[in-house]
Amino acid sequence: MTERPPARLVRLAYAVYAGVLFLVLGLLALLAVVLAPGLERRRRLTRGLARLFLSLAGMPLVVQGLERLPEGQCVLVANHASYLDGVVLTAALPARFGFVIKREMAQVPLIAALLRRIGSEFVERFAPGKSVADARRVLRSALSGHSLVFFPEGTFSPRPGLLKFHAGAFIAAVHAGCPVVPAVIHGTRAALPPGGVLPAPVPITVELLPALPAAAGDAEAAPALLRESARAAILERLREPDLAPA
Repeated sequence: MTERPPARLVRLAYAVYAGVLFLVLGLLALLAVVLAPGLERRRRLTRGLARLFLSLAGMPLVVQGLERLPEGQCVLVANHASYLDGVVLTAALPARFGFVIKREMAQVPLIAALLRRIGSEFVERFAPGKSVADARRVLRSALSGHSLVFFPEGTFSPRPGLLKFHAGAFIAAVHAGCPVVPAVIHGTRAALPPGGVLPAPVPITVELLPALPAAAGDAEAAPALLRESARAAILERLREPDLAPA
């Protein structure tokens, strides 16, 4: 059944509203992080504006399991289904977390400036030489005691489901000797589907799962074991198909 014209007009009006809201709050966030001293303060300001956007956009955010975050350093890994995921985790997590983001975002001028000012790390996914250099830089950040957020799928698919995980987050966790916290984001695929241009006011939930201790043992085997454990935990709670090749 085709969508009736009034419904399409309502969706279009909402999309314009959400787009303008995102632009205005994004510019405020950029101004705030340029002027504010101190990384933690800049992250707190960005977190507040991310929460404000979700609230005003009719995407109420519920965070479950915050008490499961270790008091010290950790690596958080989450499923990736939408461009909204970064905004959602910025709103959901304490200011001590920095993001590890695909390098393509570094080519978007204003967004890249904002992300750099809140301590994000950009990584190359396809060029082997750059990937190695980026991995070393992220590892140095982990060894310096920073808590990091990864989307280990590296991208998202138009099809619902969980893609194969890359190893970088788990190598960093093992070398830094810190736990991995799996997280499941519910609702962002419906709120802004991959490839979609019309967002929808949908409730969003972030579910933090029990932390997984960094596995001891062989430098190659330990990250692989941690990766599979984290992926299995996310897949169980996500309730979407497993899209990883057999």
